[in-house]
Amino acid sequence: MSKSKLSKRLVRLTSSGICPGEDASKYSVELKQLAEEIAEAKTAQKQSRFFKALADKTRLRILNLLHVREMCVCEIMIALDLTQPTASHHLGILGNVGLVNCRKEGKWVYYSLADPKLVEKMQELSSL
Repeated sequence: MSKSKLSKRLVRLTSSGICPGEDASKYSVELKQLAEEIAEAKTAQKQSRFFKALADKTRLRILNLLHVREMCVCEIMIALDLTQPTASHHLGILGNVGLVNCRKEGKWVYYSLADPKLVEKMQELSSL
């Protein structure tokens, strides 16, 4: 954000009485420190990736299947009528954010939930 826009916003804050006029610059620094401590950009980015991974019905269905038991890609493909590239794409996204684990057994790759309580937590959240 440009300095002029920031200055205009500080003037608005000062004129509204939210922050004292003589401490506007100090108040700005305090707000930026608060944002870094509480809403740090890297953490927000990680959380954004996590929730984007959950924001797809196919991935949610995969998680629900894996809540029942570990499955290989072929089983997930058949259960959800997916192609191999599509299933692998979704599993890759879930794996990249740490929601699923995979293990290789010969030529087969098996997937499981990283946290078995995940689906229960999702159900609790969706009932709010």
